[in-house]
Amino acid sequence: MQNVQAAPRNDRPFYVFNAIVSVAALSLLAWLLLIHGGLESPTVNLRFMPAVNAVLNATAASLLVAGFVAIRRKRVEAHRALMGSAFAASTLFLVGYLAYHAVHGDTKYGGEGVGKVVYLVILASHVLLSMGIVPMALAAFYFAWRKDFAKHTRVTKVLHPIWLYVSVTGVVVYLLLRPYYPAG
Repeated sequence: MQNVQAAPRNDRPFYVFNAIVSVAALSLLAWLLLIHGGLESPTVNLRFMPAVNAVLNATAASLLVAGFVAIRRKRVEAHRALMGSAFAASTLFLVGYLAYHAVHGDTKYGGEGVGKVVYLVILASHVLLSMGIVPMALAAFYFAWRKDFAKHTRVTKVLHPIWLYVSVTGVVVYLLLRPYYPAG
C-alpha cells in the first residue's frame, strides 16, 4: 500500500492579497497624512472622531487581553469571539481615523520641552509598530481559518504585544493631543 500525503497548501494567493491590502492601506494613510491635508469642509464635521477612536482603541486593547486570557484557559470559542471583536474594533478605528484625517487633516502637538519629546517618542513607536498590524492580523486570521495553528501561534506571538501596545498608545496619543484638537 502506498503512503499518500496531502498536497501542500498553496498560500500564495493569500500572501498576494495580504500584500495588496497592506500596501494599499499604508499608501492611503501616507497620502492622507503627508500630502492631502484635509478637506476642511464646512458641511462635514468629524471633530468627535478622535474621542470615538480612543474608545475603540481602548476597547481593542481590553479585548486583546481578554482573548489572551481565554486562549490560556483553553476557551477556544471565547478566544475566537474576542479576537474577532478586537479586529472589528481596530477596523472601525481605522475607518474613523481615515475619515477624520480625510476631512480635518492632522492635529499637531502644541506643547514644548520634555512633553513634546515624550509625545514624539510615543507617537513614533506607535506609528512604526502600527504598520505591521494589518498584514500580521490578516495572516493570524488566515492561519486560524486554515486551522494551521502552528503558523497562527508564530504570528500571534509577535502580533499580540505589538497590537496591544499600539492600541494602548493610541489612547495615550489621543490624551496628549486632546488639548490641541480644534473645538467643534
